[in-house]
Amino acid sequence: MNRSRRSRATAAFAVSLLALGLPAVAAPGAAALDGGYESAPVVARAEPAPTTVTVTGDGSATAEPDLAVVGVGVEATAKTAKEALAAQNKAADALLKAVAQQGIADKDVRTDSVSLSPVYDYQDGTSVLTGYRAAQSFVVKVREIGKTGAVLQAVTDATGDAGRINSVVFDLADREPLQRAARKAAFADARSKAEQYAALSGRTLGRLVTLSEGGTGYVTPAPPMAADMPPGGLGSVPLAPGEIKATSSVTAVYELD
Repeated sequence: MNRSRRSRATAAFAVSLLALGLPAVAAPGAAALDGGYESAPVVARAEPAPTTVTVTGDGSATAEPDLAVVGVGVEATAKTAKEALAAQNKAADALLKAVAQQGIADKDVRTDSVSLSPVYDYQDGTSVLTGYRAAQSFVVKVREIGKTGAVLQAVTDATGDAGRINSVVFDLADREPLQRAARKAAFADARSKAEQYAALSGRTLGRLVTLSEGGTGYVTPAPPMAADMPPGGLGSVPLAPGEIKATSSVTAVYELD
C-alpha cells in the first residue's frame, strides 16, 4: 500500500471509531513509513553565554598587639665543660626565677635551645683550646604588654653578664579575628570594583559566579636588630608595640545583567 492509500485508510479508521463513540487511536503501522517512524525535527537552541566581570579585591585590618614574645637566654664560658655547664645552669635558674616573679606562668616559658661548644684561640694559623661555652635560650610569652620592659629588666638584673636578650616580637594571642576582618575588607573591595564596572558598561551586577582566595599576610612590628641593642640588653629601652596588620586578596567573578 502506497503512502496516499495508507493515509486514506488511517483517516477512515479514525472516523469509524468516532462514529462508535470510541477514542481515536493510530492504526497499526500508521506512523511507520518504509520501516521507520516519522517525527518532528528537534532544533537545539544554544543559550547565549552570560556576560561576566572578573575583579581582584585587596583588604587589610589592623589591631594593637596583646602579646609580647621575648627571646632571652644565658651564656657562660669556663675552662672545662663541667664548669661552663654549672655556670650556665646557675644563670638559667636565676632567669627562670626572675621571670616567675614577674607573674609569667610556667606554660608561657619554653626552652628554645641548649648548647655546649669548645672555644678555640687562633694564633699563627694554629688553634688552641681555651675552654667551653655553654648556652641556653628561652621563649617567654608576656601576656600583659605593659610588663614587657619590666620582664626584660628583671632578666638582666638576675643574670648579669651571663644574660642575653635575643628578640622581642609583639603579636596577637588569637590572630583569626583580625584575619577575618581582612578577608571581609578584600571581599567588599572586589564587589565595589565589580559594581563600578557594571555601571560603566550600562549593566547591573548579577550573581556571584566564583570566588577564590589569592593569599593572606600577617605583619608584626619589626623587632630591633641584635646589633642595635645596648650593652645592658633591652631592659633599659622603652618599647613601642606598634600595631599588627593582616592582609587578604580575593578574585571574584560576577555575572552582569
